[in-house]
Amino acid sequence: DVHLVTSGGTLVQPGGSLKLSCVASGFSFSTEGMTWLRQAPGKETEWISTIYSTGVAIYAPSVKGRFTSSRDNAKNTLFLQMNSLEPEDTALYICARGSKILASNNPSYWGQGTQVIVSS
Repeated sequence: DVHLVTSGGTLVQPGGSLKLSCVASGFSFSTEGMTWLRQAPGKETEWISTIYSTGVAIYAPSVKGRFTSSRDNAKNTLFLQMNSLEPEDTALYICARGSKILASNNPSYWGQGTQVIVSS
């Protein structure tokens, strides 16, 4: 079975930083792209980043320059470093298997998510 266990979400002040982790199992993590999505209250699910098996990452304009995706293939772990956080970043952050289109359109490929709240 595929498992994606996300952690690291918490309450953080505007301007702060946070690092999320996602531990994957049940598939060949090192050969697949991995994606971060987020769900804010009352909004549609938003794609924010995909990191390919090569380590190359792409970002949504809303987070580019502030967020960084990385991966440790030896530990089957995906990371999202979030800097300069804004209240608009408040959301449930979801780790998903696959690249942008596949992950965004297949909720069965998602983990359970971790909640990030940006507030003073």
